[in-house]
Amino acid sequence: MRRVTLFVRGSSRHGKVVLVSGSLSDLLSLASIRFGIQATQVFNENGGQIDDVSLIRDDDILYVSEEESDVDPMNSFDIPEQLTGGHTDWLTLNVGGRYFTTTRSTLVSKEPDSMLSHMFSDRDAWGNKKDHTGAFLIDRSPEYFEPILNYLRHGQLIVNDGVNLLGVLEEAKFFGIDSLIEHLELAIKNSQPADDHSPISRKEFIRFLLATPTKSELRCQGLNFSGADLSRLDLRYINFKMANLSRCNLTHANLCGACLERTDLSGSVLDGANLQGVKMLCSNAEGASLKGCNFEDPSGLKANLEGANLKGVDMEGSQMTGINLRVATLKNAKLKNCNLRGATLAGTDLENCDLSGCDLQEANLRGSNVKGAIFEEMLTPLHMSQSVR
Repeated sequence: MRRVTLFVRGSSRHGKVVLVSGSLSDLLSLASIRFGIQATQVFNENGGQIDDVSLIRDDDILYVSEEESDVDPMNSFDIPEQLTGGHTDWLTLNVGGRYFTTTRSTLVSKEPDSMLSHMFSDRDAWGNKKDHTGAFLIDRSPEYFEPILNYLRHGQLIVNDGVNLLGVLEEAKFFGIDSLIEHLELAIKNSQPADDHSPISRKEFIRFLLATPTKSELRCQGLNFSGADLSRLDLRYINFKMANLSRCNLTHANLCGACLERTDLSGSVLDGANLQGVKMLCSNAEGASLKGCNFEDPSGLKANLEGANLKGVDMEGSQMTGINLRVATLKNAKLKNCNLRGATLAGTDLENCDLSGCDLQEANLRGSNVKGAIFEEMLTPLHMSQSVR
């Protein structure tokens, strides 16, 4: 017994795989039942009529016809080119299991130097493999191949939604479709979201806060809040490291335990803000207003402003017991009537700083620059040991 694939004459679809076990009449009867026609003739894939079942070989592709004809079968029988492998214009490609029917001229004409052109410009020049239907096998992604074939057809780049342009670009490079590569690179560039450096507004940030579970750590590193109104918001324990908070309104905001390390707070207003245990190492708060702020944490967690730039800040009346201002810059700052008991001011630049009315009891001023600093109306006398290295 031999296994063959049967098609109705003139069609390359809906083939039937059958076993040839008897005579040619038996095969025609079986074909008539399978296709619902009155099959009377059998042809091979080259158009030759078969009149002896012994001529049929295993895995042959055969075509049946129900008309009797005296005309030469090669002229009357329109055998699909994709099954004959002939050099007619129409052919079928099996790309990753998906079939594409196109013309040889489509693959050859538009990009004559491409791999596809070389594959199909000369018959069997590349020894192209075929599947059981006679379609040319190409082991590539059909999803990415389809836009390439359409481009070769009409010269326009059309990509369905959900298809990754990077995948299509890689296929275009593989097949050497140079003109399409330029289109794809431009399309990919245009599809990239523009760099958005616009500041986050109060409304956007509140929506962000409300969508975040209370037990989750809120991380806002490097975000741009420049000029935003964040006054009276609960911003406890939020990580603002390296964020841009310049010219922000943070009046009466709760920043307890927040991380403001290397944050830009220049020109911001933080009057009356709760800054208990805040971390502001190396932050830039030049020209900011921090009047009446509370840095004093009853639990003993001390605010850390080590190395911060506080030039010209106004911190009048702030509670800063035990605060760490080591090597910070407070040149021309206003610290009138501040509570600086036990504060660390070692190595701090206090040049021309107004410290009148401050409580500096047990504060460490060793190595600080107090040139031009004002110490009038001190609540407690400044002991010599506090300012000696």
